[in-house]
Amino acid sequence: MSELSQQITEDMKAAMRAKDSLKLNTVRMLKSSIKNAAIEKGGADAELDDVEISVVIRKEVKKRQDSFEAYEKAERPELAEKEKAEIEILNVYLPKPLSEEEISKIVDEAIAEVGATSRKEMGQVMKLVGERTGGRADGKTLSQAVMAKLS
Repeated sequence: MSELSQQITEDMKAAMRAKDSLKLNTVRMLKSSIKNAAIEKGGADAELDDVEISVVIRKEVKKRQDSFEAYEKAERPELAEKEKAEIEILNVYLPKPLSEEEISKIVDEAIAEVGATSRKEMGQVMKLVGERTGGRADGKTLSQAVMAKLS
């Protein structure tokens, strides 16, 4: 079992003991999403490593961010606050994000390695950049950085 997976399990137990229903429900949902991703990857006995778990967490944060924005537009502040609280709980499990300078350096190296000169090669560059960032930056940020360099 990965270190991050163990931490999530321990936090779930602590939330149960503390009767913190918001954290408990959020962490349970996260464990379920991780288990589903592991099953998709390799069957019922498969487990994810920390990088793969980070990818699942980012997807869950993105879902909540989208919901938060929708609730804000619909003027439902109580639901928006719940989504925001869940985002804060999930962000605890994510590794420290890369700075813009670090992302820029990784993008420059990937472009040089691939020999990309136009947006046609963006897919190859994104694949390399995604591997090198190891889940420490979201796809939208990486995509924007690559597009800015290849325009």
